[in-house]
Parts: sequence; structure tokens; C-alpha cells
Amino acid sequence: MKTVVIHGQNHKGSTYHIAHMLAEKIGGETTEFFLPRDFGEFCVGCTQCFMKGEENCPHYAELSPITKAMDEADVIILGSPVYVYHATGAMKAFLDHYGWRWMVHRPEESMFSKQGVCISTAAGAGMKSTLKDMADSLFFWGVAKTYKFGIGVYATSWNGISEKKKTKIEKATSSIASKIVKKQGRAKPGIKTKGFFNIMRMLQKKGWNEKDVSYWKEKGWDAKERPWKVR
Repeated sequence: MKTVVIHGQNHKGSTYHIAHMLAEKIGGETTEFFLPRDFGEFCVGCTQCFMKGEENCPHYAELSPITKAMDEADVIILGSPVYVYHATGAMKAFLDHYGWRWMVHRPEESMFSKQGVCISTAAGAGMKSTLKDMADSLFFWGVAKTYKFGIGVYATSWNGISEKKKTKIEKATSSIASKIVKKQGRAKPGIKTKGFFNIMRMLQKKGWNEKDVSYWKEKGWDAKERPWKVR
């Protein structure tokens, strides 16, 4: 099993340790990226990815290693500490670059069989909105199954977290890892994802973006093919 972990910060704090712990429990091969160290560009809103193709993004080359790792992975873990009740700016800037992969445009077929995890910590609160920041992208990419884990650690470092809280984290990560391993190779999108996909399919039949319409036709998604079908 391959797991890719994308950390929304460079430092190895509480969120990092939890994400790393989960990846180790899942087992297999793990690839990690740190933002903004490994990618720190802001989307410039040029719309080239939508209208002409993602390779026309001015940051395409810098982003490609992470894109490749996500496409090859079975599990995608996104981790971000709470920054003013939301994901870090680095995580947001990273996710902004994948608007073209949302189901309304050109979703990557392999996403519909992957599992994803969103992890967030805070000294106090804000985990719910931070997790949503990341989970929204996983959903609109078409990821089959997404797990969320947020926890208030009441500390500003991993070493400052109480043993009672760490025990809770251990149990939670073990539970998520077990579910992921059991679903490996069998993860399928739910009704909500399939329903949204079909709405997008109707829009693509009408056509408003030539690049997107061509992509859907090539995949056969405008007809009877579906990205979650086993061939």
C-alpha cells in the first residue's frame, strides 16, 4: 500500500506527529511533503489550467512531483494545524492549484478508488472548519472514502501533550488505520459523490468548456462509463 502525506506546515508539531503515526500504522510505502518547503506558490488566477490544460499552469513543474505521488498513492493524508479557525495558508495555496481536478472540470479517474484522511490539531478549537477546508477538496476530487480526525491538544508542542490525550490519539489512529487497511482495494464512492458526478455529467453534455468536454468524452463518462467501474 502507498500513502502520501502532505503536511500543511514545515515544522514537526502535533499535527505532523499524528499524521506520521497514522501512516506508520497503515504500513507500506510512505511519501511525505511539507508545505511551503516542497511547494509554496500562490495560484495567480490565470485560468490556464481550466481553459487550456493543467500543464499551462505557471507552477506546473514545481507541483508535478506531488501530483505524481498522489496519483500513485492508495491513501492521501492531508494534515494542517488550525490557523485562525482554518487550514494554513500553505495548505490552502496548495489546494487552490487543483481546481481543474474538481468534478466540475477534469477529475483524475484513480481518485474514485482512493481513501483520504484529513487531520487537524489546535491548542484550543477550530478543528471542524479546518478539516472542512481540506475535506472539500478530497470530495470534489472524487476520493472514494474520507476520514476526519481533529483534536484539541491544549498544548503548543507534541511534548506538551498529556499522556491521557496521547492515548486517545493512539486509539483513534489505530481505528482509522484498521478501517483503511480493510477497505484497501475495495473503496468505492458513496451516493453523494455519485450523485454529484452525475450532475456534472449533465453539465458536460451541454458543454461550456471545450477542454473539459473533450476530457469527459475521451473517458466515456458522458455515456455509460464511470470512473468507479471495475474493468
